Amino acid sequence: MPDPSKQPKNQLNPIGSLQELAIHHGWRLPEYTLSQEGGPAHKREYTTICRLESFMETGKGASKKQAKRNAAEKFLAKFSNISPENHISLTNMVGHSLGCTWHSLRNSPGEKINLLKRSLLSLPNTDYIQLLSEIAKEQGFTITYLDIEELSANGQYQCLAELSTSPITVCHGSGISCSNAQSDAAHNALQYLKIIAERK
Repeated sequence: MPDPSKQPKNQLNPIGSLQELAIHHGWRLPEYTLSQEGGPAHKREYTTICRLESFMETGKGASKKQAKRNAAEKFLAKFSNISPENHISLTNMVGHSLGCTWHSLRNSPGEKINLLKRSLLSLPNTDYIQLLSEIAKEQGFTITYLDIEELSANGQYQCLAELSTSPITVCHGSGISCSNAQSDAAHNALQYLKIIAERK
């Protein structure tokens, strides 16, 4: 058995290192969700989604713990690629993303959100992904598209759109291709935002 003290700390416990990183930056702690398990009984494969603020990584492994570690390792690799000056904007963005609440959406003077309140959302050839990203930029939240590996019961691609609003919004979409599914998820997210923004 190798002496654990000789190993670099990150490899020893990526889950702990990621948690320390989150605490250091004043972010919410990472959340881990088991998204799927598959494979034959003797060779199980688990997939875990790790969320940290508006970021997301998936990890795979032969055990739930391994999948969780793998997701944490990917996050650490991602953050080690971000240079220190980018860290600052990351923290600003994270702090800012908490600012988009249902209350602020309803009372926003923003041009894009008010355009959404008036739009029908059923016009053909509307670029829903583009529209959603413009509203996100204006309202200070981020969007993460998550392609689901399994096809739906009727053989369609599936996607989740996660908005870093407060509370977080997740909308499902499906379609004949990955991009159709993303567009459908964006469409559903827009309909949801429209309903929320119109409520008095």
